[in-house]
Amino acid sequence: MFTQDELKAMVGQAALQYVVAGQIVGVGTGSTVNKFIEALASIRDTIPGAVSSSEASSARLRAAGIQVFDCNDVGELPIYVDGADEIDTHGYMIKGGGAALTREKIVAAQAHNFVCIADESKLVETLGAFPLPVEVIPMASARIVRQFAAMGGHATVRKIAGKPLVTDNGQHILDVRGLQIGDPLAFESAVNQWPGVVTVGVFAHQRAHRCLLGTRDGVRSMAFAGAV
Repeated sequence: MFTQDELKAMVGQAALQYVVAGQIVGVGTGSTVNKFIEALASIRDTIPGAVSSSEASSARLRAAGIQVFDCNDVGELPIYVDGADEIDTHGYMIKGGGAALTREKIVAAQAHNFVCIADESKLVETLGAFPLPVEVIPMASARIVRQFAAMGGHATVRKIAGKPLVTDNGQHILDVRGLQIGDPLAFESAVNQWPGVVTVGVFAHQRAHRCLLGTRDGVRSMAFAGAV
C-alpha cells in the first residue's frame, strides 16, 4: 500500500512525460504540484522555464533553479499541470483549496493541454462534497453568502488565525458546503456572473484533458471524451 504522499510523488513524476522539451510549462499550486515541481527540477535544463499560478509555486520553482515567466510574456502553453480537490469522470473539477483558483484558471485557459494530477481519493461521481472555494471582493461577501444560502449552500469566509485569508490577488475566499453540482458548466457560468465573484472554483470551462490518478495499483491515466 502506498501512502498519500507516495501517491502524490508518483503522479508528479508521471506528469513529466507530457512536458515538451524546449517549451515553457504551466505549473499549478498545492501539495501534489509540489511533487511535480520536485520532479521537474530533474529536467530543468530541457525547458526555458515555467508560468506559475501562485506566489508559493513561483518561489518553489525558483528555488529549484527554474525560471518563472509572467503570463503576459508568453503565448499559448503546450501543457499545464495542476492538482484538484475533486475531479469527476468528465474532467470537471473543484479547485481552490490552496486559494489560488483565479490564477489557476488563468493559466489553464492559456494551455493547450491540462493534465490533472491527483490521488484516487479525489475522484468523485458528483462535485460538491469538498467545500467549494469562491474568490470574492470583500465588500460583496455577505450578499454572496445569502445567494448561496438561497440555493441550499452554507458559505463561510475562510480565515487564518482568526482573520480572513487574503489571496495573492488581495481578495477573500468563501468556502461553500452543502452543494451537489450536477451541471458544472451551467453552475460555473451562472455563479461567475454574480457581482463581486472574482472566480468560482468549479473548473468546467477549463476542465482537465487528462488525469493522472495515483491508485494502490500505480498511476491510472484517464483521458476525457472531447478533450484535446
